[in-house]
Amino acid sequence: MHAAGNHPAIHADWIAALALGYRVAVRPSRREPFTPYRLVSALRMAGFGDDQVVFLPGEYEAADEMIRGADRSMVYGGDAIVEKYASQAVLPQGPGRSKILIGADVDWREHLDLIVDSASRGGGTGCTNTTAVFVEGDPLPLATALAERLAALPSLPPEAEEAVLPVQPVEAARAFERHLLDVARGTTPLLGGDGIVDELGDGSAAVRPAVFVVKSPDAAQVRAEMPFPCVWVAGWTTEAGIQPFKDTLVLTVLVSNERLVEQLIDEPSIRNVYGGAHPTYWNAPNVPHDGYLADFLMESKGFIAGMV
Repeated sequence: MHAAGNHPAIHADWIAALALGYRVAVRPSRREPFTPYRLVSALRMAGFGDDQVVFLPGEYEAADEMIRGADRSMVYGGDAIVEKYASQAVLPQGPGRSKILIGADVDWREHLDLIVDSASRGGGTGCTNTTAVFVEGDPLPLATALAERLAALPSLPPEAEEAVLPVQPVEAARAFERHLLDVARGTTPLLGGDGIVDELGDGSAAVRPAVFVVKSPDAAQVRAEMPFPCVWVAGWTTEAGIQPFKDTLVLTVLVSNERLVEQLIDEPSIRNVYGGAHPTYWNAPNVPHDGYLADFLMESKGFIAGMV
């Protein structure tokens, strides 16, 4: 397990491999080594052997060696990581690019809380946080209301109980800011256009939310996932079809057009379709995140034993 550090919940996945009889080695992120350390320690205390579950921090060179030596690997990262390991026995976990679609016959005001929550829950760092919102009609009113709500989120140190935004070293936050403003060229900024870095006075900075209106539903920006609350808002029409929604981990659909919903379900690159008022981060044990890990680790085979 070559882990990411954006959210502790990613470590729930590899525990299933232990249940299936695999031995597991976890290489943690430098940003968040604590959750896997606690899990491995707890599993050892529960009776798993030293050779069954292992906590192995190390540099990227060590990660490459671990992946080469493993029967199966799960790797988190961006598009470059997904491409790097595409030809190996690796399950890549890349950007989610999760989205929300709101039809013309739906009042988006009734779902503003859901949109704000989907964009900002967990600091907006997860693959199931909303990256883009598509509105059938004029996107500006929704984008304006969304920007007002996200602007009200406080900048606080991460140990504060009311903290809701990610905090980074100032230099890292500035790098995020430069990347965002470069990607956002040609869009209409409603929040974050003049920067997203709010220094906290101790060498760290809260990374503030951003909201931009893009020119078309197929704009390149709607695929740009950021590690903080950042939403690209686009107008959409039925003539645009389902192309803008492809390559999506979670798509929340607030429409009454059943034919459209069927098309979205049939599109294999849309991994989860949530019909109705469900936040994009919603999950349940019986609903696959991006398929089931068991499908990658095991082989399903039918067998009937009968008398000759």
